[in-house]
Amino acid sequence: MNTTIAVIILVASFIGFMLLRFPIALTIAGSTLLTILYLDIPMAVVGQRMIQGMNSYSLLAIPFFILAGQIMSEGGLAIRLINLAQLAVGAIRGGLALVNCVACMLFGNISGSAAADVSSIGSVMIPTMKKKGYDADYSVAVTSSAAIQGVVMPPSHNMILYSLAAGGVSISSLFLAGIVPCLILLTVLMTTSYIIAKKRGYEKGEPVQWKQVPKIIMDGFLSMMTGVIILGGIFSGWFTATESGALACLYAFIITFFVYRDLPLSHMWVILRKSFRTVAMVLFLIAASDAFGWVLAYLKIPGMITDMFLGISDDKFVILLMLNILLLILGAPMDMAPLILIMTPILFPVVTSLGVDPVHFGVIMILNLGIGLLTPPVGTVLFVGCAIGKVSIERGTKALMPFFLAMIAVLLLLTYVPGIVMWLPNMFSGS
Repeated sequence: MNTTIAVIILVASFIGFMLLRFPIALTIAGSTLLTILYLDIPMAVVGQRMIQGMNSYSLLAIPFFILAGQIMSEGGLAIRLINLAQLAVGAIRGGLALVNCVACMLFGNISGSAAADVSSIGSVMIPTMKKKGYDADYSVAVTSSAAIQGVVMPPSHNMILYSLAAGGVSISSLFLAGIVPCLILLTVLMTTSYIIAKKRGYEKGEPVQWKQVPKIIMDGFLSMMTGVIILGGIFSGWFTATESGALACLYAFIITFFVYRDLPLSHMWVILRKSFRTVAMVLFLIAASDAFGWVLAYLKIPGMITDMFLGISDDKFVILLMLNILLLILGAPMDMAPLILIMTPILFPVVTSLGVDPVHFGVIMILNLGIGLLTPPVGTVLFVGCAIGKVSIERGTKALMPFFLAMIAVLLLLTYVPGIVMWLPNMFSGS
């Protein structure tokens, strides 16, 4: 069979299915099947590859993280973290915007999802900011950009997907590598928020009453313990990511239904249904992407891509810049998870041939594609934020530009100063 024709069938069918608005998992599976049929490879290979894609113990961590995040999200976690952030930075000028940034970072430490971040924090903070005199477009821009911290701050589901797609890069190292970049991103977003707030003349926030402080701290501490259990168990070596996720689910269940008691126990069935639906979509996407990746390897596409980039330049910094631009462009029309599963097997040989650490590249890719969640036409996080704030996509996108540029600056800093990313992983590994 002609390899060139097979590549054309794979790429053309993939683009065609996307233009027809097929779900991304079906798009990946469909283009894989068509290419397999042309190559006259037994169909059983597709099934075997899909099953093998889900046959990973590490993969069990994702359902547990999703369930723990869903329990805490439904159980009033957002408002408690907002109150804790209010205690820390609420009294500064533009305080609600700064509270928004901090609360999104704290929530991201538990949910690991930007979409969950903007939905939970945004549903409380955007209406509150509008009520206090903040412009709607500014409120949406702050919340949407701050929610991106959830994809970098561990425990990020997307880092687990990258680990699987990259052939087993250490999940604990990826989690460690995301902490400092997330803190830098938080600082930059808070600075940008403050500058705009001062320019627009927003008032200072209201200080928290002292009698409320003990309860706010206690509620915030109990909420943050979910993330502490996950990260502490992994970093200490006491638990695997999967075991930490299971313990976090148990803790979240007890805190939500027996300590906070904002929800009746019967609501657990609603949480389970939502979690199972999300998990089913993720697992099918992983299975389809594994088969797709096998076809890519069979057609030697990763090698061709590596040769193409090295043919343009052999300078590591130039190629990293090109990869960043490529990922930013691809992040506009496609969602984050499928891009990680599709592009990692293609780009991984390119960066490893340049001597880039797989953990470093993982953080670059995650932040890069996270920024893509803010860019139309498939800016999931931006769309959710605009829907909550009741502003148009055009207006929300315009207000987001200063934050977008700030995040690009952070991306370039992390790309070209790898020590920032690798400091914590190297310290814990003793390198």
